[in-house]
Amino acid sequence: MPIMQVLVLHGPNLNLLGQREPEVYGSTTLAQINALLETEAAQLSVKIVCYQSNHEGELITAIHQAMGVFAGILINPAAYTHTSLAIRDALSGVGIPTVEVHLSNIYRRESFRHHSHIAGIAVGQVAGFGANSYRLGLQALVEHLQTLTPPQ
Repeated sequence: MPIMQVLVLHGPNLNLLGQREPEVYGSTTLAQINALLETEAAQLSVKIVCYQSNHEGELITAIHQAMGVFAGILINPAAYTHTSLAIRDALSGVGIPTVEVHLSNIYRRESFRHHSHIAGIAVGQVAGFGANSYRLGLQALVEHLQTLTPPQ
């Protein structure tokens, strides 16, 4: 049986983690988050591929290319959470189960951050736990995927 693969997408400005507003996003770098996810993926017996882009179109292309390759998508759309119908439509269009994650609790921040275009088409959302949001999101996504395709 082939190993389950999950695409991890990091949206704009997440490449600045560790130096950008540490009082909001913490001091963990994107490389450290990816390493945390690699460790968690190994424990869950899945493979992950991590990709970060500051460009909406590149994220959409990655979502389109995930069809037939990845069983699930773990995404931190960052600011695109609140603005991108195009990313929402791409995720909806490919039909790959998706979990949305955020480092901060977007519902305790500025009011413009309270709406997510992604949440309505996602399996679930994890927010407010810093880097652990990613780990918890990956765990939840893999558990969900396993209920769709039980082991043989």
